[in-house]
Amino acid sequence: MRTIPRLAGALALITSGTASAQEVGEISTDWYNNEIKIEALADPKVQGVTCHVAFFDRGTIDRLVQGNWFEDPSNSSIACRQTGPIVIGGIDADESGEEIFSARRSLLFKSLTVNRIYDKANDTLVYLAFAREVVEGSAKMSISTVPLFSANATWTDGKPQ
Repeated sequence: MRTIPRLAGALALITSGTASAQEVGEISTDWYNNEIKIEALADPKVQGVTCHVAFFDRGTIDRLVQGNWFEDPSNSSIACRQTGPIVIGGIDADESGEEIFSARRSLLFKSLTVNRIYDKANDTLVYLAFAREVVEGSAKMSISTVPLFSANATWTDGKPQ
């Protein structure tokens, strides 16, 4: 019964954004075989920072009951921390930042996205997890920050001014 959600998850990773995630946890939430999955996501341009993203993965029984095979809820949570020496590559330092990860949450119209923004004034990396929906925007989001003030970060292309 878990084959279809696992295939959907594999497809999402194949079609994901610039970073790939590694599953580190899976918690069953009910008898419908719904789960909360936790994935570790390494920022592809910032070595030494790892984000953990938690999201809801609907089980096969719930998909049958709901009558919707092709969509998972938009809910997610993110926590990012320094996990080693920080080396920052050529990141986009404008106010919209850059997308570092995206995975489909429905067949066509919804994705779980993680953007990184550099807050110059506070010397902090800001990570935002949100649902990108083509038809209706979603206000479901989660935020995490990694302060650089005492991290002795190395900037390969020079620190943005």
